[in-house]
This record gives sequence, C-alpha cells and structure tokens, in this order.
Amino acid sequence: MMHLKTMPSEYRIRFLPIDRIIPAEEGENLLEIAMKAGVHINASCGGRGVCGKCRVRMAEGSLGSSIHPSISEGDHTMGFRLACASSVTGDAVIEIPLESQVDRSVLRRSTIMSDVDAGAIDGGLLREYGREPLVERHKLDLPRPDLQDNVSDAARITRELAPRLGCEELLLPLKVLRGLGTGLRNADWNVTVDVDVGVRREVTGITKGDREKSHYAIAVDIGTTTIAAQLLVCVGGASEGVILASSSDYNGQISFGEDVISRIMYTRKRGGLKKLQDVVVSTINLLIGELLYEGGIDPADISHIVVAGNTTMMHLFYGVEPKHIMLAPYAPLATAFAPVACSEIGVKTAAHTRLFAIPGVSSYVGGDIVSGVALSGMTESDEVSLFMDIGTNGEIVLGNGQWLLCASCSAGPAFEGGGIEFGMRAAPGAIEKVRVNPVTLEPMILTIGRAKPLGICGSGLIDIVAELFLAGVIDRNGKFSLDKTAARVREGVSGREYVLCFAAETNIERDIVLTEIDLDNIMRTKAAVYAGCKVLLEHGGLAFGDLGMVIIAGGFGHSIDVEKAIAVGLLPELPAERFRFMGNASLGGARIAAISRRFFEKANQVARSMTNIELSNDTQFMDEFMAAMFLPHTDDRAFPETIKALKGGSGFRVPGSGS
Repeated sequence: MMHLKTMPSEYRIRFLPIDRIIPAEEGENLLEIAMKAGVHINASCGGRGVCGKCRVRMAEGSLGSSIHPSISEGDHTMGFRLACASSVTGDAVIEIPLESQVDRSVLRRSTIMSDVDAGAIDGGLLREYGREPLVERHKLDLPRPDLQDNVSDAARITRELAPRLGCEELLLPLKVLRGLGTGLRNADWNVTVDVDVGVRREVTGITKGDREKSHYAIAVDIGTTTIAAQLLVCVGGASEGVILASSSDYNGQISFGEDVISRIMYTRKRGGLKKLQDVVVSTINLLIGELLYEGGIDPADISHIVVAGNTTMMHLFYGVEPKHIMLAPYAPLATAFAPVACSEIGVKTAAHTRLFAIPGVSSYVGGDIVSGVALSGMTESDEVSLFMDIGTNGEIVLGNGQWLLCASCSAGPAFEGGGIEFGMRAAPGAIEKVRVNPVTLEPMILTIGRAKPLGICGSGLIDIVAELFLAGVIDRNGKFSLDKTAARVREGVSGREYVLCFAAETNIERDIVLTEIDLDNIMRTKAAVYAGCKVLLEHGGLAFGDLGMVIIAGGFGHSIDVEKAIAVGLLPELPAERFRFMGNASLGGARIAAISRRFFEKANQVARSMTNIELSNDTQFMDEFMAAMFLPHTDDRAFPETIKALKGGSGFRVPGSGS
C-alpha cells in the first residue's frame, strides 16, 4: 500500500501592534517565526527559555505553550506566553507588549548628543592629521587619443593622475577595466576617478562628469545592541563641518541573542552564519538609505565606508566563521580585514564604493575599542589613562603614549537588561534615575521620555542599588537586610524584593521590582568590571590612584551617575575631575578615519601597539573578582568616602565633586 506524505498545515500568525501577517506551519516556534519575519520580540537568552523576556499575549487563536515560571497563573489565563516556548497549532493573533517592543527614538537622541560634541573634537583632530580621505576623488579632462598619442585608456588615466598622487603606477583592477573604453568615450573623456590611496594606489571607480566636490563617506559603528551611522563630507578644511546626517537603529541580530556568545552559538546552526550576516547587513542598508535621503545625496557620491565593531560583530558582518572566538585559546579568524567593494558584503551602495574596517586586537578587544582609544587622545599623553567601554563585555585599555595594555572581562548583560526581571535597554519608559528617601524608603524615579514605567535600564539599576545600599536596605553582601521593613520591601516569589513601582503606576500593569536574583547578577557584573581594571593596573605596576584620567565610552557610560557607580564599586573612588565621558567613541573614531588617512593609519598603529592580557583563565582575576563581590568592596581602604558615608549616615559625594 502506498502511503502519501502528509503536508504540514499552514496557518496565519498576525502580530500586533505592527499588524503584520506571517504564514506559518504547524509546530513552528513562535520566536523563530518572528525572527524570520523581522518582527522584534525581546529575547535576551537567544530563545533558550532562560530570561523570560519574550512575553507576548495570545489575543486570539491557539498556541502550544509550555508552562514557564516567569508567567504567573493569572497572566497565563489572560493569554500571556513566552514566544520561545510556544509553537503554532492554528491561526493566532499575537500582541507584542510594550516591554517586548523596540523603540529606536532613544537611539536617535543619543546620536544627536554625540553630534553636538563632535565639532570641536573633529576640528582639532583634522588640524593635526589632515583632511585626506581614504578614497580620494579627482576630476580628469583626458586628452582624446589620436595617431600621435594612442596609449591605452588605462595608461592615459595613469599618466594624468599618478603625478597628482606622487606615484608612478596606478592599479586598475579588472572590474574597473571592464566597460572602461565605452565609459570614457560616452563621457567625452571628462570623468571623475576614485582612488584608494593606500599602499597600492588602486582605482576603485570611474564616473562620468565632474563629481570631485560631491564627495562623501559613511562611518558605521556595528554594536552588539545598536548600530549607528553618519554621512560625512570629505571635502573642506579642518574648520568646516564633517557630519551631514546621522541615524541609528537596534542591531537586527538582537532577536538571536543579547550577547556575542549567544550569536556565535547560533552560527553553528545550519544557515545560521548567513542569517546573522544578512540581518546585520540589512540593518546597515536601512541606515544608509536614511542617511542618503536625509542628506539628499546620490549613492554614486559615496566613495567609501568605514566600519568599526567588536571582533564577533566584524566576523558576522563579513560572514566568516566566529566559533574559535569563544573556544580556548580564543584565537579569532582575523582581527583585520582588507579593503573590499561594499557589494562583496551585500552593502547597497554604488558599485565603486569601498569598504574599510578599523582593526581589532584579540577575540574580545575589537576595532570599536581601537577606534575609541585612537579618538580619546590618551596615546598622545605621558599621563596614564584607563579607557573603559562597559557593555555585555567590559573592554578596558590602560596606557599612554609609550605603552598600551588591554583586556576584556565578561560583564554579562545585566546593564542592558539581561538577567534582570524587569531590566530593559534604554528606551522610552525605562527607569533611568532613582532616588530613595532614606527614612520612608519611598522612591523618586525618572523615566526616559517621561513615559509611564516599563522597566529599568542600566543607569537606573546602578542608582537603585546604590540608593538602597546607602539607605541600609541592602547589606554589603548584596542581600536585602532583615532589619529594614517598609511597604516596598517584601517577600517575593524568589526571595525579598523592593518595589519601585506598583502595577497601577506602570505601563505593564505589573509591579516593577528589584529582586535578590537581580542583585546577584548586578553584583557579578560590577565585580567583573572592577576586577578587570584592577588586574590590568597591576600588570602595569600601577594602582587606581596613579591614573590621570578614567575615560568611559559607550552609551551606557554617558548616562551613569559616577557617584552611584562608585558607591556600588563599579568605578574606582577617584576625584570627579578624573572621569571623562566620550559617548560613542567607536563611531567617532571611524568618522575621523574615513576623512583622514593619517588618522586611519594611527588607528592601525594603536591596534599593533596593544598588548592583550587574557583574563579568562587568570587566577588573579578570579581572586579580584571574588574580592569585588561585596558592596562596594572587601577592601574598605579602596573606598574610604563610601565607607565614611555608611558609618556616618551622611550622603555620599565623589571627592572633588563640589556638591
């Protein structure tokens, strides 16, 4: 008897509030369906059912869902499910709650802030390094060939252009030679030539007419969570503007995991690497389209793009195998990538647009850190500085103009919302500032955009832990004190907790709380960062007091309260004037590199100058980590003002803050 194979049933899944309908087969995982369709649902753990972040509500229809402790019985009755633990059993209407959506408006706000600060920095660097873009653009009026002058078309271009570039030869690759003869004659020998002015002096494109003054580049920071891009003016002097337009968005890869390890693991699935490359390139293409529209620029006017990112992001962007990044001895496939045509990666620009990358150092110290260090000016000083970028990894660089040490410690995703019950990224509705009355224990909170609270972002987490610690609600072990009783300190499902907002005050109709599990994750994160800095300093034969400056880069660093970060032991107790915030230094360095060849060469030199200290198997790091698993630290001598405030009951102030 012949048995016919039963075809799987196809259903329709409708996602709200974006109102997108996606066909799905029976048994398909809901989170994977959303990923394929480009519908974002928060999933900090990459769909492993650990974080409980991918909450959705089944408004209509049916889903096959397993019970999860993060969904209460009441919420389950109301239709709430975890997308990663749900499969298709029929047609369904799925509502994505506010806390699971992505709002990029806060990213635009942070980009604008960094733009405002960029002018003075750009001007000073361009005066020092010169405004000579990586790809130069030259207008040529070529003499027409005749019987007395019948050299080849390629030789004719070289003869006219090489003297301007101070060289004897130009490389015209095959892709440029194809169609060259027809193109020159159709242009009546009046063309604009783009030249990669690296060692080989390679012609990257030839276009009709005079486009010499219509010369632009794009800088891109490929972050694990966000991608930021800027449209840059290549022509002009040091005093003239550089940034024509800016845009940013969440990295589309966040649906596949919050951290680099989750994404590396995803590449081990069939087609996983190609999928992650497509997603990040798609996000970049979206930003490029927005930049060109805002600037009113023809794609042909973009001669080159410079990208910077951590080592994993660069592997995923270029589509090369990243698995050895996470495996001992932690040797990446590459830390530097040769210039290529953007089309080779899938970046949608003109055929001649060239792609450059800021080089990295190691598996966990990438081009984003190199870019920031080059921009910071610490390599031009005899004074020793500590450069920090705190994200899911804490990357740190120590040194000055003579030497550089670097390291990375796995900070975890706590400050970006991962592993925190009501944690979230910085977005409208995120609690970003908190103050607690030390007597009544009543909180005063501010949210981004002054919207009703949805959750707590990184800066808010540091604030609330510091405030509760200084008020005696949390003890030095990071546990809720049994001596403090108040309406907001209570027993929860996973132990004692503090209520920041009761359900009626929120936009998620649930109490927003800080739990002891949250405290454990925050303690581990802050301990890893502090321990990494301490070990790096000891490798350099220095102590925190020897630092002339602590430079904090990244969006998270730009928003934290230094006093609170010191109080919990995340940052060393130093005078306020020794802290400097740079915002998106990765993007800033890529921006200058795009329009200054000498600065790009400096970034390469910075990468070559860094000595990487591997902390993953360092016993000293583990000792320092355990010592830092205390508020603020086991060594009271490292935080004298904080300890004084605890003993005296007075408000803590950073030394030299004047407040």
